[in-house]
Amino acid sequence: MNKNQVPITNIPKDLQQRIDSLKAILNTLELKVNTFENTLRNHLEDAIIEEQELSVLYKQLKKDKKEKRILQKTKGNKFKEEVISTASETKNQNNKNFPEEKEKKRLYREAMLKVHPDKFSTEIDKLEIATETTTKLIEIYSSGDLKTLKAFHQHILNGTIFNSVPTIKRNIDNEYLLLEIDKLEQQILALKNKHTYKVLEEYANPMTFLDELKAYYEDRLFKLRKRTRKG
Repeated sequence: MNKNQVPITNIPKDLQQRIDSLKAILNTLELKVNTFENTLRNHLEDAIIEEQELSVLYKQLKKDKKEKRILQKTKGNKFKEEVISTASETKNQNNKNFPEEKEKKRLYREAMLKVHPDKFSTEIDKLEIATETTTKLIEIYSSGDLKTLKAFHQHILNGTIFNSVPTIKRNIDNEYLLLEIDKLEQQILALKNKHTYKVLEEYANPMTFLDELKAYYEDRLFKLRKRTRKG
């Protein structure tokens, strides 16, 4: 193990402490990887910008070419049938998602009524927690993740956010915390699977990776310039 790598195995069993430990690990890894990536970007800034501009142009040229072909092929009833089919599929998809959206709205409103900060305007010790909780509730609702919303809804209705229930009851309400742990572990895993992280861990001198990137961008720009010449 690299001396800068933080082990995950020694995380405390308590769920909240485990979450805090995972967040600390994630922050350490993010700082390490982001610093390295920013250094690479500073050396490749001009090439990155040109690659982005040419990529956008190339995609637009491909799109225009495709639309031109479609326009030439679509005539009369065939075109109408495709439009009707697309509209029907969209309608069916909306109908399919309606029960789930209705359930998410119900869970959100029920949880919000339970923990809205206005209910605790005279309880300073609870007001800050209620504000943080509603912010998190809005974030989960906006993301559209029904499973997480259900868990957080239960977390709120059980009253655990204020630690006002006995410990034995709080143990029942572990699903949301377990989801948080799983989410953090997945983020850590994704970070460790990034090529730049592997470069930091495996290269004797990580900055030699810059030469590989320069060679990649030289080849990539050569091809894009050729493909977009007429554009």
